[in-house]
Amino acid sequence: MFYLLYLIFPFTVLGKKQIITGIRTDGIQNLKILIANVYQENRQSGEYHKLISICDPDVILMVETNKWWQKEMDSIQNTYTHQLKAPLENTYGMLLYSKLALSEKKVNYLVKSDIPSMEATVELRSGQKVKLFCLHPEPPVPQENPKSTERDKEILIVGAKAKESNIPVIVMGDLNDVAWSYTTELFGKVSGLLDPRRGRGFFNSFNAKYWLLRFPLDHIFCSTDFALSSIKRLASCGSDHFPMCVDLKYTPSAEMQNEQLEVSNDDLLLAKEKILADIDG
Repeated sequence: MFYLLYLIFPFTVLGKKQIITGIRTDGIQNLKILIANVYQENRQSGEYHKLISICDPDVILMVETNKWWQKEMDSIQNTYTHQLKAPLENTYGMLLYSKLALSEKKVNYLVKSDIPSMEATVELRSGQKVKLFCLHPEPPVPQENPKSTERDKEILIVGAKAKESNIPVIVMGDLNDVAWSYTTELFGKVSGLLDPRRGRGFFNSFNAKYWLLRFPLDHIFCSTDFALSSIKRLASCGSDHFPMCVDLKYTPSAEMQNEQLEVSNDDLLLAKEKILADIDG
């Protein structure tokens, strides 16, 4: 119990913030992101349309989306004119919609041929470019896949790719892992990306159907040149996940105040071992 308390303490309001709070001014450096695991069998698409109208994000990532969900959500294309789509029937489909221009768009299959991830470059209203990585790795499920090898591998591959970027980076999605897990901690060290929840609260996003047992599985991480304007957990809209809305402001001077994560040689060796691990099947 004491060890668990030690792990989760940084995510309480008593913990140290990794990212400073930024005051939103003209908004040309801001990027507001909505991420939502819709639960593929959920049919309350209208609730997500209402949520999008209220939240008014710049970028929307929806996971567990199949062709039905794409058809239901494509009406927002008049506003969100830039898209990247990988609808699938296996609960790993992804839809990315953006008001802002997207370039260098890719759908990758980093670990398995039926589990996609996405990367794209979004241009802020100021003209600043930001690299986006979107993922929803396979979780360890006792009856299907008892090991976390695939999930850890995908998370750390994206972490390594993020570290190589020469422009600001945001990684987002349902990682199927809690914020205080060893793998998520290792991801932070390898990528150098920060978690806006630290020092602000848990923002538990799963399971929306059980109030007693909830965990932060839906994440947004960013490079050290961002400040946080706002972070909110939104209504579930019929899913077993709560959507998350995070507003980040590109602020180069924040690097001097944000936490700088340190990575050891042992961390790098462990990450490399996990990335190179063989995947059964």
